[in-house]
Amino acid sequence: MIKAEYKQEYYQALIEKKTEYEGLFYVGVKTTGVFCRPTCPARKPKYENCEFFETAKEALLASFRPCKRCRPLSHPNHVSEVVQMLVESIEENPEKRWRERDFQELSMDASTARRQFKKRFGMTFVEYARARRMGIAMKQIREGDNVIDAQLSAGYESSSGFRDAFSRVMGSAPSQLGNGHVLKAAWLDTRLGPMVAISDDEALYLLEFVDRRGLEREIEKLRQRTKTAIIPGSADPIRSIEHELNQYFDGELKEFKTPVHYLGSPFQKSVWDELRKIPAGETRSYSEIAAIIGKPSAFRAVARANGMNQLAIIVPCHRVINSNGGLGGYGGGLTRKQWLMNHEKQGN
Repeated sequence: MIKAEYKQEYYQALIEKKTEYEGLFYVGVKTTGVFCRPTCPARKPKYENCEFFETAKEALLASFRPCKRCRPLSHPNHVSEVVQMLVESIEENPEKRWRERDFQELSMDASTARRQFKKRFGMTFVEYARARRMGIAMKQIREGDNVIDAQLSAGYESSSGFRDAFSRVMGSAPSQLGNGHVLKAAWLDTRLGPMVAISDDEALYLLEFVDRRGLEREIEKLRQRTKTAIIPGSADPIRSIEHELNQYFDGELKEFKTPVHYLGSPFQKSVWDELRKIPAGETRSYSEIAAIIGKPSAFRAVARANGMNQLAIIVPCHRVINSNGGLGGYGGGLTRKQWLMNHEKQGN
């Protein structure tokens, strides 16, 4: 992940099309949904519409698609002709589900394609193709399309197939598990839309709305930090949170008991612990939280910790608002934030 102090520098490099920054970063443009190289000739976006990534894979997992002008995945100075051909083939039909015979039609050995793509991008060609299809589907969901429409456009006739494919994007079962530790991922349907839950056998690591922007990148970071595979499946914490969420949305539960595992700095953990102390139906400001944890000037850091929360609803960042009474931000969308606040007030 790009550190905050580099973002302004990278944006200036983007504006000036500095060639020496090639390969150091990629930029995702929120308004167009594409990601570009630093020297892209297209009109430059505003700073607030940019997301910066160290690798093309990170940009892809955040649901950005390759720019057709600068072709960030097929720049001739960086990749082989085989990889260029494969990327171009996918962009001609990004929703295509690739089979062995498709490589044969390109007069290409499938094992060679897998090896070269893996070396360049850290994932196989089939994984890339699957992620592109899923990225398209996730974009549709974010734009308001029904899950059924998204799954059909992604090439899946059944919801279980779509859910399983979404899970496979997160990670595959490794051929060898050093310590046997894996994380399980499951799709949960809720009143406010589908969520994804990830846990081991002891605690929940992530609970997010499926249409949260950058969810794929969050999951990739989780996989890297835990150094484990994330595979489709269920576990006691997932079954527990599914039951508790049903109770919560029915107005029968205010406090979650499912065990959770925080992945964050000591400061972030202190913020998240404090958020869980806010009673349902009440709100706090970022400044109030900063004062409570003994760092009154760190309200911006509190806001950042709020945004880094990976346990939606359980760690109730929706109960934190601006000092002026404004809603502030929320990864699941402000409409959901307002709904959750109203729901909890009605239950008091």
